[in-house]
Amino acid sequence: MREAAIVEPRPYHHGDLRRALVEAARRILESEGPSALSLRAVAREAGSVPPRPTTHFKDKGELLDAVAHVGWDMLGEAMTAARTKAPDPASLMTEIGVAYVQFAQQHPALYRVMYDCSRDKDSLPEGMQDQEDGAYCLVRDTFKAVAGPEIAQLDIELATTAAWCAAHGLAEMRQLPPV
Repeated sequence: MREAAIVEPRPYHHGDLRRALVEAARRILESEGPSALSLRAVAREAGSVPPRPTTHFKDKGELLDAVAHVGWDMLGEAMTAARTKAPDPASLMTEIGVAYVQFAQQHPALYRVMYDCSRDKDSLPEGMQDQEDGAYCLVRDTFKAVAGPEIAQLDIELATTAAWCAAHGLAEMRQLPPV
């Protein structure tokens, strides 16, 4: 007769469960798509028991908002890295725009969640326009640096919005299936 394998019980205390749940949700989104995402699946992926996610997120919508926030941070990091690669000031906006489109291509499900979660709100995600190292501020500050101090703040904001819309439009078009 064979002996039963001894299974080590998982500890109840997870550590940083909130972050683990958000990362698990992001992994599920990117590998299996939004239809596979549920609080139960996220708990299983994070190595937690199913009821535990509700101590951090009241529902799937709150979890998706947290995942979207991570996505915005990742986009900002990608755009910051691209900015440092620009060979000259004239290339800064091009490099940032390319990074935006590449991010959308590399993380299509996350990108979709980022915009789906912000679509129901009146403006960009909370803090995005004030977060100095965030994606929006990076674009705005790049325009400020290239344009110089004589350009009005309203013009900078309009140029930032236009550049953001252009990059977003390109990213959306790149995600469409070929005709």
